[in-house]
Amino acid sequence: MKKSFLVACLLALSVGHSWATTATATATAAVSTPVDCSAKAAEKKLSGAAKNSFVKKCEKDAGGDVNALCMKSAADKKLAGAAKNSHIKKCTADGGQTKS
Repeated sequence: MKKSFLVACLLALSVGHSWATTATATATAAVSTPVDCSAKAAEKKLSGAAKNSFVKKCEKDAGGDVNALCMKSAADKKLAGAAKNSHIKKCTADGGQTKS
């Protein structure tokens, strides 16, 4: 009885660990790929109003990624309260370009 309980516990821990590792890796991959909308517009050879519209929409769509990147940066720096809010606001305004 004790042996089967131990095996069940080990199995549950290994499955939980692999799920958490996969979820963390997926979240990290989503955050670590910044979007360069101007470069995408250049690849599509857009200019004028079409380029401006494309870049604006692209940056709006990528806004969640920038915010997530800035929040991760604040967490890495162990910021809290007003310092965290200030960091996230400045980081988001800079487009996710954080300085160490």
